[in-house]
Amino acid sequence: MHFTSFQPAISPEALKARGARLRELRIHRRTNLSLNDLARWLNPIVRGWMNYYGRYYRTELYPLLRRVSSYLRRWAGKKYKRLRTFKRFMRWWTGLQHREPGLFTQWRWVRAY
Repeated sequence: MHFTSFQPAISPEALKARGARLRELRIHRRTNLSLNDLARWLNPIVRGWMNYYGRYYRTELYPLLRRVSSYLRRWAGKKYKRLRTFKRFMRWWTGLQHREPGLFTQWRWVRAY
């Protein structure tokens, strides 16, 4: 039997390496940055991953992009005490996505956190 097809997706090893890099960035610890500063710092990194790994098979990249958003959730909870509860956070998160839909690069593909 011959190998006749190929899915040009991010490999499990590369996905694991990008996850480790995301952990090293320690987004949730950057509470000294404003939301716009955080987006300005993080967007080029995530955009590069999206352009390189998500060119042909972007759905394989979705777990990593959701993980970026979960780190943003942790950042918001550490920066603003009132956003530590899920209900208040969700109200703020959906309002933020409506007010500034292009703030974070990964929101073009994955809107959920």
